[in-house]
Amino acid sequence: MAKTILIVDDEKSIVKILAFNLKKEGYEIVVAYDGEAALAEYSKKRPDIILLDVMLPIIDGFEVCSKIRETDLTTPIIMLTAREEEADKVLGLEIGADDYMTKPFSNRELRARIKANLRRSDAISVSNGGNNDGVEKSQGFVIDQERYDVYVNGRACELTQREFELICFLAARPGKVFSREELLSEVWQYEFYGDLRAVDVAVRRLREKIEEDASHPIYLLTKRGVGYYFGN
Repeated sequence: MAKTILIVDDEKSIVKILAFNLKKEGYEIVVAYDGEAALAEYSKKRPDIILLDVMLPIIDGFEVCSKIRETDLTTPIIMLTAREEEADKVLGLEIGADDYMTKPFSNRELRARIKANLRRSDAISVSNGGNNDGVEKSQGFVIDQERYDVYVNGRACELTQREFELICFLAARPGKVFSREELLSEVWQYEFYGDLRAVDVAVRRLREKIEEDASHPIYLLTKRGVGYYFGN
């Protein structure tokens, strides 16, 4: 069955081009030209992935993303923005977007990002020695693959898809340090390296959810000047 993409942008010429190119790739396309319509189409169609512009009439893209994330932590959201400001990119990631692209971007790059995000949403796997019911990786830390949950000392952590994949990847390889470039390639699955800041933002948000004290983490650790790793 074809995957459905919701394209949200108030520039109809851009929507037309995106829809034309993505239809050729075999995707079903749903469009919206403002934030209010985007939320309505999302509720009605439940798309497999969302391309969401930041600057929208009625409700901006940041608020649309936040509202979707209140009830849906798994549908991939790629923010589209003409802005170059670092703060805008970070804000999009902080409120739960999986990715962002700055206009103008190539059709090839967009296809690669869409495919990478859809691959992750289709199948989440952790190398855990065949135990699919739950994976205890450290004292008080449990990953439940089947329920898509992470528990810390019995407390359930509400993680987005990206955060879940990141902690699963690291927890399956305790003690091994991965650079941001490696994590971008292995977890984000880009065919090329993107903005390394996305990794730092994801790590910071994840620590706030799984650590008792994010400023003194015991699970998601930093090897200064090298990268990140899961503590034994």
